[in-house]
Amino acid sequence: MKHAFLTLLASAAVGFAAAAKPFPAHWGQPPQVQTFDYVDLPSGYGKGSSTMRNWINANLQKDKLAQAGTAKPGATAAKPLYTQTFEQAEVGKVPEGMLVLEGGFEVKAVEGGKVLELPGAPLETFGVLFGPTEKDGLCVQARILGTGQKRRAPTLAVGLNGVGGYKLQASPAKKLVELYKGEDVKASVPFEWQSGVWALMKFQVRKTAEGVALEGKIWPQGSAEPGAWQITFADKEPAPPGRPSIWGNPFSGTPIQFDDLVVTPVK
Repeated sequence: MKHAFLTLLASAAVGFAAAAKPFPAHWGQPPQVQTFDYVDLPSGYGKGSSTMRNWINANLQKDKLAQAGTAKPGATAAKPLYTQTFEQAEVGKVPEGMLVLEGGFEVKAVEGGKVLELPGAPLETFGVLFGPTEKDGLCVQARILGTGQKRRAPTLAVGLNGVGGYKLQASPAKKLVELYKGEDVKASVPFEWQSGVWALMKFQVRKTAEGVALEGKIWPQGSAEPGAWQITFADKEPAPPGRPSIWGNPFSGTPIQFDDLVVTPVK
């Protein structure tokens, strides 16, 4: 009886959203099992569960990345040098061209598509390198999902310039977002992380007359991208060459998921 009731509610939520506005065919079927909450859905899709909202947001983000990759010369969005949405990747493996720096990373099929997942153990920092090798002039962006347990929370990061280069890191236990050079913190600002909500992280290293400028921002999926960089640091030393990266430490004992990796030239 309970299962039938859940199915009925899920079907009603799907029907409500579909009646308000049809979903694009390439998104596939909406999730059939959903939560009981009732929220506003993005982009004019009416109301439904937060499961439906997350599914819509994920597909909107993938469409945005696809459009950026086919933008005409002179368009506002910079044409990506590298993209990875994992939709064409084989489940249980890591896509070709990505270099795992230890850790049990593998592609997982999840609600609404595929992601790269780092398991919840061991509790150490692990990373993956991808994309082109440059000293400066690159911007990396990724969606990262982590979940806290009691007072424990994961750390999430995107990086540039290889293993010993720079990182933009969300450190929820400290309530900070930090900029690292190697193992050293170079700058930090207050930050309120939301457990169980996809976070978009954007980080660039820009060449200046004095050296390089590091600039980063983080915002929750479903919110508008901040107009200004939230955290910056000027490094007077030359930046080392290296590839972009993603990093995670599942300190809360729960998996960390990564999706929609994009590398573009700095505007």
